[in-house]
Amino acid sequence: MRVISSFDHSIYLELALTALEEHGIEKRSILAVPLEKAAEKPKLLDSIHRSDGTSLIDIGAACATALTVIASSIGFILHWGPIIWGLIGAAAGFIIGVLVDWLLKRQKSNQRKSQVIKGKSTEVIVVIDCEAHQMEAVEATLWKHMAFGVAKLQ
Repeated sequence: MRVISSFDHSIYLELALTALEEHGIEKRSILAVPLEKAAEKPKLLDSIHRSDGTSLIDIGAACATALTVIASSIGFILHWGPIIWGLIGAAAGFIIGVLVDWLLKRQKSNQRKSQVIKGKSTEVIVVIDCEAHQMEAVEATLWKHMAFGVAKLQ
């Protein structure tokens, strides 16, 4: 019988592994594999097939719309007229929005890197080979020690 579970990389994992050994599961019957984090850089544009939620043009488009309306309204009294001032407002708003979004995401990325340094890491997959009569105790132990999920294979 095989039991598969996932844990956050924390003290609960260590407690669960120790408790399993106390239930008679040998060390060689337990496999714990930490998952690696994706090191992919955020993309400037999201596609229809893949979106990582970190597109840099979202705030730029909103700022461009807002400044287009404001600049074209003011353009009725200025020399170049509302169309030219609307285009200037759109370009300025887009640039401001992209810069603000880029700075915010850069700051958030730096905070995330510091969290990783402080010990925040990924999940750990635990695979346990056990006898049929041990399966219920193993499953109960995993749930007791804050497993994210447990699967049983027979």
